[in-house]
Amino acid sequence: MKQTITLFSLTLVMFSCAGTTISDSPLTVVDTVDLNRYLGKWYEIASYPAWFQKGCTGSTAEYSLLPGSKIQVVNRCHKGSLDGPLKESKGKAEVVDTATNAKLKVWFFWPFKGNYWIIDLNPDYQWAVVGEPSRKYLWILSRTPTMDATVYQGILGRLPQKGYDPDRLRRTDQVAVAK
Repeated sequence: MKQTITLFSLTLVMFSCAGTTISDSPLTVVDTVDLNRYLGKWYEIASYPAWFQKGCTGSTAEYSLLPGSKIQVVNRCHKGSLDGPLKESKGKAEVVDTATNAKLKVWFFWPFKGNYWIIDLNPDYQWAVVGEPSRKYLWILSRTPTMDATVYQGILGRLPQKGYDPDRLRRTDQVAVAK
């Protein structure tokens, strides 16, 4: 019961802070997202540290289509180290901007939903950058556990235009995938 109350309290704090903006300009998203191409597994390359990911490494997110136009979200990470125990969180997402499909709401337990906005996306869907309007959260995702340094630096160079501070990013260690 104590853990439930603590988790509920922390969630309230997280969402109450979501209204605090770092930048006064509205956050822009990509022009369009083909959800079928976006589905599948993504590796976290870097992110802003978030309390709900504390101690996580080897983080991934997997998206699949559910009936009724909802998307299943399965986040996984290893706690403490790449050899640590696997933690899994299942949630759902829904598109809230059908003109672009770039703005979604994600929730892992009802009724709390968070913004998931795709703010930069490779034309071949090999990497994506996800943020939200308050600029408190940011994730750089890739279809592979590693990202070319030139591509990563290009993403970092565009973040200030979106109101994000690249210096706040934390690189995420990833498990090597056998070829």
